[in-house]
Amino acid sequence: MEKKPHFVRREFLPRQVSSFSLALLLAAVLLLNALLYLYLNKFYSSLGRVETDPGLCPFGHFKLGAVKNCSPWLSCEAINREVRKLKCVGEGAVKKVFLSEWKEKKVVLSQLTNSELKEDFLHGLKMLKALQSKHVVRLLGYCEQQFTILTEYHPLGSLRRLNETLHIPKYKGMNTWHRRLMLAIDYVSVIRYLHSSPLGTLVMCDSNDLDKILSQYLLTSDFHILVNDLDALPVVNRSAGKLVKCGHRELRGEFVAPEQRWPYGENVPFEDDLMPPYDEKTDIWKIPDVSNFFLGHVEGSDIVRLHLFDIHAACKKKDPAERPSAQEVLNTYRKVLTLLIREAALPGTREML
Repeated sequence: MEKKPHFVRREFLPRQVSSFSLALLLAAVLLLNALLYLYLNKFYSSLGRVETDPGLCPFGHFKLGAVKNCSPWLSCEAINREVRKLKCVGEGAVKKVFLSEWKEKKVVLSQLTNSELKEDFLHGLKMLKALQSKHVVRLLGYCEQQFTILTEYHPLGSLRRLNETLHIPKYKGMNTWHRRLMLAIDYVSVIRYLHSSPLGTLVMCDSNDLDKILSQYLLTSDFHILVNDLDALPVVNRSAGKLVKCGHRELRGEFVAPEQRWPYGENVPFEDDLMPPYDEKTDIWKIPDVSNFFLGHVEGSDIVRLHLFDIHAACKKKDPAERPSAQEVLNTYRKVLTLLIREAALPGTREML
């Protein structure tokens, strides 16, 4: 008997294999999306943890490192008796900063240097006490009579040193678009917190150029951002018609927002009384420039910039009322992070499907 050729079987075998491969691919996509969801859910939960309880201690208390018990803020007497200065590590217009030691732990002691600026110093202390949160450097103690503040020590220092830190062999693994974008998200989270703080809408006034902004923030050892200098945080209260001005001198340059610049031209001498006040949207104007610094020039950073183009263009609207809120910017940054992580986890999936 003549054998029949197995045409039917041979005809459908490639289609069966193709269907099986497609099923495996879809299963992999679903699994990776589930893992991505769990990762991002954990990430956003950490971003949204209680704003006002960074160390699980009640107001007026702190704890450092692995210590389980909370301690009350150190008093004048305790600071004088228990804190030992090691060396001066910085000095600004308002205060001098000393690396110090308390109970064998490194801490930072800040002292007023110019008596004419004591009001600024005390304002910074008031802000530091009232704004204790996961966004603000931890307060350990203070002495108003001696104009002294004690805060937690962060060895990586201010954000001005970010690029140098990322070139240290120990931290080179952090020098990725993903980690840099997360730092930008941290920064915008701080701005969002200040704009909706327990004290009202606060404007970060020590921000007339990029270097000045970066000097106001610290980089923690686990690569998060804390605001450190709160000496210049005026309050905006629109309902009461209260706006702000950052200082009493003329501000120049493209970095500051248009409404912060003298509006009457070069032929009219600057007068502080004639300078119109403004609101917190000056902080929004500066976000693209600060984020551009964070993103740097690593592989993938240009793709991130492309995805942030529209929100950054909105931040640069000349009319402050047309700029987004810090919350809207933060939402966009998080969406971009989610999108790019998904695309990195599933390269080429769209083309394969």
